[in-house]
Amino acid sequence: MAGSTVGWLGLAASLIFVGAALGITAQQRLSLNRPIVVAVGRSLIQMLIVGAALVPIVDPDTPLIWSWCWVAGIVGFSTFTVRRRAPNVPGLLSVSFVANITIAVVSLAIIFGFHIFEVDGRSIVPVAGMVIGNSMKSAVVAASRVAESVSENRAEIEAGLALGMSVPRASRRVVRSSLRTAISPQVEQTAALGIVFLPGAMTGLILAGVDPLEAVRTQLALMYVILAGVVIAAVITGMGTLYRLTTPQQTILGLEREVAT
Repeated sequence: MAGSTVGWLGLAASLIFVGAALGITAQQRLSLNRPIVVAVGRSLIQMLIVGAALVPIVDPDTPLIWSWCWVAGIVGFSTFTVRRRAPNVPGLLSVSFVANITIAVVSLAIIFGFHIFEVDGRSIVPVAGMVIGNSMKSAVVAASRVAESVSENRAEIEAGLALGMSVPRASRRVVRSSLRTAISPQVEQTAALGIVFLPGAMTGLILAGVDPLEAVRTQLALMYVILAGVVIAAVITGMGTLYRLTTPQQTILGLEREVAT
């Protein structure tokens, strides 16, 4: 490791800890060795490709249109990921797209409109990836949990419908529980900033020699935008999933018990 840059030897050394984890999972017979190895291998290949692709993107002479094309790719990948995780929900692709494009437009408008970061190739793609990536995780949980909970509690919801309730009102309890499940991890992560862990962006800035207070301000601004994005994405996706499970006759579509993959 030279300065704040990790070399190939340092990267290889970090795998020693992974080896220890593989030994533990093997000893406990958790059947996770193969998934861990695959995850490490995929992350290595994917990150090397991304690193190589980012070289021209961060070049000041490269037109910003290429950075925005990358952001469009992030939105597209996130949209299809949410759809893949709840494949039995009809029309979820459009719901996921609305959620992701909303988060992308609003969050990036705030971040760059208020000059939290300068609009350049070095900041557009990483910032968009952090915001949309975290929002995607909450959207995945919201979609899969709402679909699963509505399916499991269909009898309760239909009993409410028989009493004259609307679908949103009859399913309010299960939808609220699903949305809390999707949003709570990010709330807890935000609450634990600086006490339980130091976030990646802040740590990277400090390692790069930036003043710690400046790094803190940067991290907090990002985390607050990410938190809002997670909430908005979860609510749009969760309520959109409920809408897609509602028939024109105001009844609930029947789904297989397991909807997530």
